[in-house]
Amino acid sequence: MHALLADAANRAARYLERLPERGAAPSDIALQALAAFHEPLPEEPIEPTGILEMLDTIGSPATTAMGGPRFFGFVIGGALPAALAANWLATAWDQNPGLHLASPVTAELEEVALDWLIDALQLPVCAAGFVTGATVANFTCLAAARHAVFSQLGWDVEAKGLFGAPEITVVTGAEAHPSMIKALGMLGLGRDRVVKVPVDEQGRMKADFFPKLHGPAIVCLQAGNVNSGAFDPAGELIPLARTAGAWVHVDGAFGLWAAASPRFAHLVKDFAAADSWATDAHKWLNVPYDSGLAFVQNAEALRAAMSISAAYLPQGAHREPSNYTPELSRRARGVDVWAALKSLGRSGLARMIEGNCDCARRFAEGLRSAGFEILNEVVLNQVVVSFGSADINQKIVQAVLEDGTCWCGGTYWQGRSAMRISVSSWRTTEADVDLSLEAIIRVARQLIGSE
Repeated sequence: MHALLADAANRAARYLERLPERGAAPSDIALQALAAFHEPLPEEPIEPTGILEMLDTIGSPATTAMGGPRFFGFVIGGALPAALAANWLATAWDQNPGLHLASPVTAELEEVALDWLIDALQLPVCAAGFVTGATVANFTCLAAARHAVFSQLGWDVEAKGLFGAPEITVVTGAEAHPSMIKALGMLGLGRDRVVKVPVDEQGRMKADFFPKLHGPAIVCLQAGNVNSGAFDPAGELIPLARTAGAWVHVDGAFGLWAAASPRFAHLVKDFAAADSWATDAHKWLNVPYDSGLAFVQNAEALRAAMSISAAYLPQGAHREPSNYTPELSRRARGVDVWAALKSLGRSGLARMIEGNCDCARRFAEGLRSAGFEILNEVVLNQVVVSFGSADINQKIVQAVLEDGTCWCGGTYWQGRSAMRISVSSWRTTEADVDLSLEAIIRVARQLIGSE
């Protein structure tokens, strides 16, 4: 076991060391080599050393360099060293943090991490679930919202379900993230029944178009539009929702982390008046994947929606993590979060966020100076750039991927085709931005010149 784990650690270290120099996307040769994995189930056991060798020699070259300094797709951060190492150790511990009695250390690390998160994100005292990602974080918060709203109507939704239940209204912005809509569908609240409020040119919900609410309602706001990075005007919208007695939920998958920066905290200060907040630690806390966070101010509503009981599941005096998440069995996500926050500290977290935002502005300035159109107000870490027609935009996005210097995705926003750049990694430096700008501008000019 020791030799095998040492081999894995050495291979992983070599992989990470080569990330800054390798292409952002895998080569065609690497992708073709993946055919070796498509084989019949072995009849006899295989030595672990051979399995690790195969994963590394065939799998590693075929990865996308998501943890590298020039990956700017999907709002994905690279794992911090402390978080990655803690993740490995926690995996070796092989703990299920669902019950304090079963795993005291992971349950208590979750409690500490929760206190630190509430502090860093400037949230009121609340309960939280450590879940897989932003989709399940939204699901978990909205399950608590569903419980609270139906409870006010005298309806036990967990016991009776939605059959014969009173109707409730759900309000979102017209550019709510698909994960929010998916969560509403999974909860039985309907994807098509949502009242969608028009948005402005940056994707912010227009307060003037907020509907007159009559009866029970859930209002979903957005802290960080996935294209523009813009924030709904919570200072105007939350009072309107409160007047109608609505539950206010915030999808802050990446934008909520702005609260940890003195320079950008003003963008989210009004969102603290909401009832629940969803975010994702793998996005801007830079921990490994599978680290969503669901915060709910009404702890009883969250427990009522998520709690589980059985004779063999002892409930103690401590916080029982399984009463705050959809899962009973899961990995010890809180260990990664705790390690990341402890390694960064308050100042390091702020510097990481502010550095990414500075890099986003550098991208926008460089592309604008080169004559290309920046479609969004660069308020955070998102840049949306158009090079011309939809056809040329698609060609440039594809050519940049093939060039391999950096990874940027395409998007379609506000009726325009564009390239979307998300700066979220602790590894990204100004030098990485300049190297990426050179590649993007070079590719764009070549293609535009050949049209």
